[in-house]
Amino acid sequence: MGAEQSTPRAPPAMDEKTSSAYAQQRQHDKQLLASLERLNLNEQGNADLQRDILDKYEQEFWSDQKNVLAMNAIMANDPTDVLVNPANALKNNHVFNVQLDLEGTVTNQKQSGRCWLFAGTNVLRLAVIDKYKLKDDFELSQNYLFFYDKLEKANWFLENMIDLADKDVSDRVVQFLLQDPVGDGGQWAMFSSLVDKYGVVPKSVYPETVASSSSSKLGWLVTVKLREFAIQIRKAVAEGVSINSIRVLKQDMMKDIHRIMVIFLGEPPKSFDWEATDKNGKFVTVRNTTPKKFFKEVVGYKLEDTLSLINDPRNAYNKLYTVDRLGNVVGGHPVQYINVDISIMKHLAIKVLKSGKPVWFGCDVTKFLDRKYATMDTNIHNYELAFNVDFKMDKKDRILYGESAMTHAMVFTGVHLGDDGKALRWRVENSWGDSSGDKGYYIMQDDWFTEYVYQLVLEKNVVPQHLVDLLKTDPAVLPPYDPMGTLA
Repeated sequence: MGAEQSTPRAPPAMDEKTSSAYAQQRQHDKQLLASLERLNLNEQGNADLQRDILDKYEQEFWSDQKNVLAMNAIMANDPTDVLVNPANALKNNHVFNVQLDLEGTVTNQKQSGRCWLFAGTNVLRLAVIDKYKLKDDFELSQNYLFFYDKLEKANWFLENMIDLADKDVSDRVVQFLLQDPVGDGGQWAMFSSLVDKYGVVPKSVYPETVASSSSSKLGWLVTVKLREFAIQIRKAVAEGVSINSIRVLKQDMMKDIHRIMVIFLGEPPKSFDWEATDKNGKFVTVRNTTPKKFFKEVVGYKLEDTLSLINDPRNAYNKLYTVDRLGNVVGGHPVQYINVDISIMKHLAIKVLKSGKPVWFGCDVTKFLDRKYATMDTNIHNYELAFNVDFKMDKKDRILYGESAMTHAMVFTGVHLGDDGKALRWRVENSWGDSSGDKGYYIMQDDWFTEYVYQLVLEKNVVPQHLVDLLKTDPAVLPPYDPMGTLA
């Protein structure tokens, strides 16, 4: 049947932003068509890379001497050293007109993925330093929370294997959970769950070990055993064994995991004495306390008064989200995010920093980071100069197509504001030691914040009430493998 003829409809009216985006897309399409025509592929495209096409690529490459110069420079060097934009490097000034009066010595997670625990304890320890006027090298034990996080994640994984035992092993969710059952990373809600259940201890009471500072062997051994246990659980369910009986079996499994953890990390203290001297040499002591009591009486930080904001342009703003099967402590705090526009996150972060408090945040630290200049800056490296390529994906597309996700947690301790009160650059406390960056601190340019910051943790009393009220609503549930479930 032939198509009916109709009068073409006029395109809908567009606002200025949409019109600009449309024009850019049209320009990109024209450039692509021109490229196709230049390669003579628009009418005779081939699925394979044919030799004559590669010959054309090579001819074009060698015809441009800039390509030769770039190749000679980059083959022998790290491209991030060669491609630094001098103008942007110079503007990375470690001066901030809003900065915390109180900062601690920069911590070092070493060869582990515990940034979220370091960022979390960096926030908590400031309360202790301030309360007791301690020297800035005081730390809470990251190893203590690391021990219980691994133990709880193992239990969380086994419970998921029990729940999903009727699914085929090739099921996408089952396979996703099997990939990294006890990885080092985590989220703020997971940090909060651990501290609520186990408290905290000073680092002097439960120090680092080789395995906590370089965690790959520990993680490997526990993961191997958990995958073996998953096989046993699935077989038991298939044979009709009751869930109660399987959980008895799980207790023996967890005994093995606990033994491994104690051998690697040592046994966490159940009670302890804490002794320190303050900045004036005054002796400080807390006798016969427990980790939970130490957190409540000495640290005194109210984790229940915090919430997480995210910026995820794929999904609707001003709405509550969670990620299915994401967590560590069974019965702990659910991972929940309130999705907001990035401008709201910036406004609230500035408000908190002006009040003298730090801000925990999650970002994609792997993008446009320069350690030498201690900066996160989308324009610090000029890839177009050497490779004749630029980057066209926006934040939404980077998330959708696997180019970006939250990979690291750090703490904001300052911001530099322009005359209009808006941020120009942010001061970042990292956990890579004082030999990294500017004595451990980094500059984040504000446009980098826009593109690569995904999460902020704030106290509820600084967040608009209509956003806080969203915590009372039913969250939209994202799948376990969603990028917003990536662990920092």
